[in-house]
Order: sequence, then C-alpha cells, then structure tokens
Amino acid sequence: MKKIMSLLIAVCILFGTFSIVAFAEEQVVLNVYNWGEYIEQSTIDMFEEKYPNIDVNYTTFDSNESMYSKIVSGAALYDIVIPSEYMVSKLIQEDMLAELDFSNIPNYKYIGEAYKNLASDPENKYSVPYFWGTVVVIYNSAFVAEEDVKDESLELLWNEKYAGKILMFDNPRDSFGISLTRLGYSMNSGNDKEWQEAAKALSEQKPIVQAYVMDAIFDKMEAGEAWIAPYYAGDALIIQETNPDIKFFIPKEGTNLFVDSMCILKTTEHKKEAELFINFMCEPEIGAMNAETVGYATPNTESQKILDPEITGNELVYPDEEYLKNNTEVFINLPQKTQMLQSTLWTDLKIISAEEGSEASAIDPIDAFCIIVIVAGGIAAVYFFIRNTKRKKLWKQ
Repeated sequence: MKKIMSLLIAVCILFGTFSIVAFAEEQVVLNVYNWGEYIEQSTIDMFEEKYPNIDVNYTTFDSNESMYSKIVSGAALYDIVIPSEYMVSKLIQEDMLAELDFSNIPNYKYIGEAYKNLASDPENKYSVPYFWGTVVVIYNSAFVAEEDVKDESLELLWNEKYAGKILMFDNPRDSFGISLTRLGYSMNSGNDKEWQEAAKALSEQKPIVQAYVMDAIFDKMEAGEAWIAPYYAGDALIIQETNPDIKFFIPKEGTNLFVDSMCILKTTEHKKEAELFINFMCEPEIGAMNAETVGYATPNTESQKILDPEITGNELVYPDEEYLKNNTEVFINLPQKTQMLQSTLWTDLKIISAEEGSEASAIDPIDAFCIIVIVAGGIAAVYFFIRNTKRKKLWKQ
C-alpha cells in the first residue's frame, strides 16, 4: 500500500511539475488596436523580449469612429485600444471598458497631473494617457503664398485659390469641429441650428476639396499632390521630415486638444498581460523613445525630462498652458440626439446629390450625340443578330 501511495504522490508531483512548466511556457497573444503611425515599433520588440510568453498582435485604425464600429461589430477581438477622450467616455458609458488594476501599472505615477481626472474618466478607473496634441493646419510653402497663411486662419481651408489641392478630415467629429470653430461656435455645441450652419459651410467647401482622408494624408502631402490639410500636430512633424517645404500652424480661431489613452476592453481574456503592456509603455525611457519617433506630446513627466529640449520646446507640439487654456477645446461625448444629427449631416455631405451629380457628369452635346448613335447602333446590331438566328433555325426545321 505504501508503495502504491508513494507512486501516486510521485505521479502527482511529476504532473504538477509539467503543469507549471506548461503554464509558464504558454504563449499569450495580446491584441493591440492603435492609430496608424502611432508607435515606435522597437518598443513592441523590447516588450516581447522582456515578456517572452507574450506576443503582440498590433493593428491600426484611422479614426475613433472606425475603431468603435470594428469593436461593436465583433469582427475582431482586441485587448487594448487607444481612443481619444470623447470615445473613452462613450466606451465607459456603454460598459465596454475594464477597470484597471493599477498595482500592475506602477509607472502610472509618471503621468502628469494635468492629464489625470479628465472629464472622460474623472476617477481614473479605465484609462492611462498615451499621447496628447492639437489639430493644426498643414501647408506646402512651395505652393501656398505666404500672404495666405500670415494670419494663421482656418479660412485657408476654404480658399478657392487652392481648389483641388485641399484635403479634409474623413471623419465627422474633426471636420465638424473645424467648421463649428470657424463659425465661432463650440465644437461641442448642442444647438441644431449651429450644426446645420457648420454643415452648410462644409458643403460650400466641398467643391474645392480634393479628397476626404485620414492616413492617406502622408502620401498626398509628402508628394506634393495636395498642398493644404488639417491634421494632428505629431503627424505634421513626420510629414515635414520627408518634405521640408511642409509647414504648419495652430489656427487663430482655436483648435481641438485631444488626449489619447490606453484602455482595456472588458471582453479581454488577458487583462494582466494588457496591464503589463500599458505599464511598459509608461516606463520613462520607453515613453521618451516612443515620443521622439511618433512626434506627439507625451503626458509622461519623466519622459519629457529625457527628451531633447528642442522637442519639448517646440510650441507647435507643446503649446504653453495659457494658450491651451484659452485657445483649445476638448471633445466631449455628444448627446445621442446630437450624434444622430451629426451622422445625418455627414452622410448628406459625403453623398453626391442628384443636382451635383448631373453637373459633374455634364458632357459636350456633340459627344453626347456620338454616344447615343453608338449605343443605338449596338442595340440594332444585337436585334438583327437575334432575328437572323431565329430565321436560320426555322429554315433548318
């Protein structure tokens, strides 16, 4: 009996040992969903080296709206998402985010107090700030006259002189935010009339807009295919590195101040690993490396100390607190009624009306006559072919 018990104990110990080894070696795939051009790739490599049992599957989106649609559709499962503040608020309201265990994120202490207790997450339960920045107007100084940019106004985006060379955001929140600001209204307006005025202004701008884009702005602006566009300050720096003629300014009318944050979806099966990733990205050296490559302003106070003073001293990327207080506005999660209005107005703007379509398709009368003749001839040829075929069949019979 003792021998049997000893054998059973040995087997249990051996099985337990194998289980521990198997658990230790189990590979976890961490799905991270982030904006395009928004991370230093080597930081992911370094994370995987530090945690060899975690593989990062990194994919990108180009707007908060497309990210939200993908998550809601269930087309793909993600562990970590990095939305902007108004989308963080929306995800919290819809109970889609997991509360963070900050014992696994000790580096949160390096996040500046100015980026905590935000309206989107007032109790700091669901998000850790990743980067922040402003929307700027980018232009190609080789083609855009200095006299047209000296007042640093949003009017440049409506300047007919540059018709066909202007780009616009391909998402409603940013585009309407610009239009509302240009009209002197709040980006978070709850007034239907103001939204309708903003939509009218965008429709008036539409004929001179080359395209509504997101990440495609990089190729278009770098190659000189487009000359003017609103976009995010950090990306403007990246475009400028490729094309030295690129310049940008913060519009005098005011602009959007955004804070993008790392969040964990409630559906995750790897919450602890996701928190380890967030903590890793908050390490001062990693944060500085990431900020230097990406070009956006880091909320990590220790990372700022490591960065070159020329970077943190760039007022277009790190505007002073007084300017931010008086000239920027943070997007909030709009009431459902306003969201529906925004969606309707945006759809109307993007769909070509019947009247616009007829004008766009207008052709020379002679060309129209030639097309009619060709089509009529083709129909006649088909008719006679079918008729002759039937006659041959009857003749054979």
